[in-house]
Amino acid sequence: MTDKSTTRIAILYPGNYEARQNATPENNRFSQVFQALTDLGVKAEPAVYHNDFSEEVRRQLLQVDGVLVWFNPLEGGRDRTILDSILREIAARGIFVSTHPDIILQMGTKEVLYLTRDMGWGSDTHLYNTIEELRQKLPLLLARGEIRVLKQYRGNGGVGVWKVGLAAPLAVVDEHGAPKLLPLGTRVKVRHAKRGSVEEEIELGDFFNLCEPYFANGGKMIDQVYQPRLDEGMIRCYLVHQKVVGFGQQAINALYPAPPGAPPTEAPEPGPRLYHPPTMPQGQSLKRKLEQEWVPALQQLLGIETERLPILWDADFLFGPKDESGRDTYVLCEINVSSVAPFPDSAIPFIAQAALVRTQAAKQKRR
Repeated sequence: MTDKSTTRIAILYPGNYEARQNATPENNRFSQVFQALTDLGVKAEPAVYHNDFSEEVRRQLLQVDGVLVWFNPLEGGRDRTILDSILREIAARGIFVSTHPDIILQMGTKEVLYLTRDMGWGSDTHLYNTIEELRQKLPLLLARGEIRVLKQYRGNGGVGVWKVGLAAPLAVVDEHGAPKLLPLGTRVKVRHAKRGSVEEEIELGDFFNLCEPYFANGGKMIDQVYQPRLDEGMIRCYLVHQKVVGFGQQAINALYPAPPGAPPTEAPEPGPRLYHPPTMPQGQSLKRKLEQEWVPALQQLLGIETERLPILWDADFLFGPKDESGRDTYVLCEINVSSVAPFPDSAIPFIAQAALVRTQAAKQKRR
C-alpha cells in the first residue's frame, strides 16, 4: 500500500477569491473532515472554487492524489459545466474524484426517481422530456383528482420543485368515463418548494409557463404522486459507499401543508434537521433495506461498481402507506450527491477512511 503520509487530498467547495487566498483547513465548514484526514496521516488542503479562477484551481488539482467535491448543481447562478470539465480531466489522469460528474448524472439527478420507480422505494412516477409531454400528460393525472409533485432534472434548495393539484374537484371525463384533457384555464393550486413560498391559485396554462424554462438545454421534469403522510416528516439517510453512516430527521419540510381549515399562508416554515448516528433505533429497518436490498439493486440497475459510488451521498425518504402488518413503508424523495452538507458527525470517520482508501488505490494504478 502507498505510504499515506505522501497522499494529498483536496477538499473543493465554492467561494470567492478572497476566501481562496485565506483558506485553511480550519476556517471552513469541513474543518472536521480536514482533521479526520490529518489524523489518518493525509495531507489535506482546501481548494476554494469559482469559475472566475477555474484555471488556478485546475492547476492545484493536477498536483493532488484525490479531491472530495462539495459543489451544488446550481451555485451562485451558475451551473457546473466548467467545473465538471476540470474534474473529468483530472479523473482521466488517474486522480481520484468524488463524486465524479458521470456518477452524478447517473444517480444524483431527479431522473433516478423515474429509473428506480419499480424498486421497493419507488412510487407512481412519470418522466417528461419536453414541455409538450408535460402539457399532454399532467392534465390527465390532475383530472383524476391526483396531487402531483414535479421536480426539475437538476437543482437544489427546492428550486424547480412544485406541488400541483386542482383548485376544486372537477368532473372532467369523456363519454367512457376516462379523464379528458383539462382546459388551460383550469384553476390549480401550486406551491413552490423554495423556502418562504406559499400555496397559490393560478391557471393551468400559467403553471406550464412557469415550468417551460426547466426544459431548456435538454432539461426534463420528473412527476411523483404526492405522499399524504408528508406531514409526518422526512428521513434522510447518509451513506458512504454502500454503508449508512447517519440519519437526519426533519419534521417540517418545504411542502408541509397548512393545518386543516387554515389558509395556505399559515403553512409552517421548514424546521431544522436533527442528526443521529447510524444506530438510531427507528431507522434500523430502513437502514437494512438500503444496505441489503435497495443500494445493491440501484448499483445493478445503473451499472455502478461499489468503488465508484460517492464517498458521501444521501437518500431522502417520505413515509409511504403502511403495509398489511401496519409497518411503515418508505418512498424515495430524492438522492443528493453533488454537495451533501451538513451531515452527522458520525459520518466523518467513514468519509475520511473511504477517501484515503480510494485515493491510495487510484494512486497505485498511476504507478
